[in-house]
Amino acid sequence: MTDFNQFALAAPVREAIAEAGYTTPTPIQTQAIGPVLEGRDVLGIAQTGTGKTLAFAAPTLSRLAAEPKPLTARMPRVLVLAPTRELAGQIAESFKTYSAGQRIKIDCIFGGVKIGRQIRALSRGSDVLVATPGRLIDLHEQSAVDLSKIETLILDEADQMLDLGFIHALRKIAKMVPPERQTLFFSATMPKAIATLSQSFLTDPVKVSVTPVSSTAERVDQAVMHVHQKAKPALLAHVLKQPEVRRVLVFSRTKHGADRLVKHLAKENIEAVAIHGNKSQNQRLKALDAFKSGKAWVLVATDIAARGLDIDGLTHVINFDLPNVPEQYVHRIGRTGRAGASGETIAFVAPEERPLLRDIEKTIRMKIEERDLPEGFEVPTPIDTAPLGKSERPAGKSPRRRNRGPRKPRTEGGASAGNSQNSDKPRHKRRRRPRQGAAANAG
Repeated sequence: MTDFNQFALAAPVREAIAEAGYTTPTPIQTQAIGPVLEGRDVLGIAQTGTGKTLAFAAPTLSRLAAEPKPLTARMPRVLVLAPTRELAGQIAESFKTYSAGQRIKIDCIFGGVKIGRQIRALSRGSDVLVATPGRLIDLHEQSAVDLSKIETLILDEADQMLDLGFIHALRKIAKMVPPERQTLFFSATMPKAIATLSQSFLTDPVKVSVTPVSSTAERVDQAVMHVHQKAKPALLAHVLKQPEVRRVLVFSRTKHGADRLVKHLAKENIEAVAIHGNKSQNQRLKALDAFKSGKAWVLVATDIAARGLDIDGLTHVINFDLPNVPEQYVHRIGRTGRAGASGETIAFVAPEERPLLRDIEKTIRMKIEERDLPEGFEVPTPIDTAPLGKSERPAGKSPRRRNRGPRKPRTEGGASAGNSQNSDKPRHKRRRRPRQGAAANAG
């Protein structure tokens, strides 16, 4: 397939795709658009950044254009489920882009904002409703939305929805939509839990896949740096100051960790913003706008907030903390190396994270290159001195140490012997030596 004109897409949709600058379909688009146009159920395995939103949006909009119907209050014709607010918003914008010039109404609902405006929008009717599962169920329980007329159900990033605990919500929503419908089910990975879930949603699906299960992007250069946890903030600042690092997404395991990193980078005169679940929707959108506009060139995010982000020109992804779920590593590094571009990812691995690294390498079926710490970077002191990998220090250098006399022996946990705050051993009281003259005065 050489261009979109060879698909039986509605003329306005083809024109909107061309206006958006797309000329050659990606592999997932080549495989999925035809079956979707035919009304078949589709099971798609594709990483983010492969063009799957267009793969399901363009043919779905073409089918709506072929059978126009008047809007009915609270009763959408197409339902798209997404795991996060950010992804839901991006999908809705894509539908609006590809429906330009048509009278097709797209609405988007998610949590974190006032529900009244969403209720009013749904009361005017929708052709396409993009929603996060939790807010959709809230609106359904308030009788603000009726899913009995759904013609097409689309689940995007299904594996992430399971990771976020939406399994019960998805099963509940499945009972709200008609059994006679078209279902499009997309996931970046296909573990057993996802395969089982897909069977309950799909009927005789066409299976399309553009990457092996749990594989990483071919155009992404992956590396690992072994470093103590306490030295990670200093290493991050050092790496970010390299000239080739221009636009960076940094992954933190926790919300508070993301905020701490932003504060640390500010002290290093590095403009960074954070997005995570504790941020309001307005705060998250403001942070994303600052990052996309270039006002801040570092975005620190947790997995929940970053899934599905589509960011052009991302040069680096840095795993400040390794994810607990190996498949999440695949999603993280898929943020770069998109649309044929190259990218680089670096994982900072503390000694206690080595089992996580082994799980990741087993999942992606490859050994990630170990890289020495950057030239000129000196490990901050004092830090834990437990053995590290080969990249612990720049070659020929050792951490500076003030002249404080002989080192005290250290316990397994890294605390000095006799340090009652960190040692597991009970504290013994010292015997007081009698002052001079005390024995002579005694008795």
